[in-house]
Amino acid sequence: MTDALKRLSEEGVAIWLDDLSRKRITSGNLAELIDQQHVVGVTTNPSIFQKAISEGDGYDQQLSDLGARGVTVEEAIRMITTADVRDAADILRPVFDATDGQDGRVSIEVDPRLAHKTHSTVAEAKQLAWLVDRPNTLIKIPATKAGLPAITEVIGRGISVNVTLIFSLERYREVMDAYLAGLEKAKAAGLDLSKIHSVASFFVSRVDTEIDKRIDALGTDEAKAARGKVGLANARLAYEAFEEVFSSDRWAPLDKAQANKQRPLWASTGVKDKAYKDTLYVDDLVAPGTVNTMPEATLEAAADHGRITGNTIAGTYDQARKDIEAVEKLGISYDEVVQLLEDEGVDKFEKAWTDLLKSTEAELKRLAPSEG
Repeated sequence: MTDALKRLSEEGVAIWLDDLSRKRITSGNLAELIDQQHVVGVTTNPSIFQKAISEGDGYDQQLSDLGARGVTVEEAIRMITTADVRDAADILRPVFDATDGQDGRVSIEVDPRLAHKTHSTVAEAKQLAWLVDRPNTLIKIPATKAGLPAITEVIGRGISVNVTLIFSLERYREVMDAYLAGLEKAKAAGLDLSKIHSVASFFVSRVDTEIDKRIDALGTDEAKAARGKVGLANARLAYEAFEEVFSSDRWAPLDKAQANKQRPLWASTGVKDKAYKDTLYVDDLVAPGTVNTMPEATLEAAADHGRITGNTIAGTYDQARKDIEAVEKLGISYDEVVQLLEDEGVDKFEKAWTDLLKSTEAELKRLAPSEG
């Protein structure tokens, strides 16, 4: 075991776990990861909850009680998921207090079926914030076109947000713009900006997976030389945009009002291609003021053999642009790929939500006590 995770933290990267389950909470595993593996936050999504609820018996008692009450399956899911997030937030509360609210955060996602509905997303975000009722919660809102004004509205109401499913540099700039607009709205309403936090979840490995698939279809040596480079390049150029926006004239008055920068969060950091080192998206995306949310396998790999050699983003921007240009010259459209990934990302979460509805409904029926 190395001290790689400790060094990663010291470089200014917040380590978050991309997973949550009741067993992880009740067994003490989450507390152990916080204590021993420098984990300072948790992210969830519909896929994570679908897996957690469908495995084991950790939810049986609550499902039985909910079934006895005859609640709808949607209400049951919200009661179950918000209970987990609330408990995880309580376990992470000391981290939240120690970091003045920056870390110690747990994310919970709005219903993905609302991804293209602005007003419904805002209403759902408000409801989730009320249901969880913990200051260290982040409400996850997808970075769709309809999600952007929702982000502004929710931030403007003083609710902290994790913006998810960001793939393109253009959309990332729109996300930062939506965040700043929300802060300006909150400031005009007299809210305390120091209490509002946000992260922007920029997806990494899925970019390489899609582009590498197209490169492999071309099959040339020139094409193969471009494999596995665009995911990192894309994320590094996102960090360049982050540095630019949060040192701009527009940011200055918000900074003066104690606003918090919206940190880039590296998501989808589990390596999908065994040809690449399993800590690629950890080792090579080190920069201050970032978050890396890792599935447990990636966290364990980074702890065991991660190579943290300081800032691995500074000085990479020119090469990153060349790496993306090289793929474009092969006839692979960056714009087409990132739009496809956004669409697929929303579809995947919608499918996971549908699966969650089905499996939860089956469990409610199985566990509901018979009367009499």
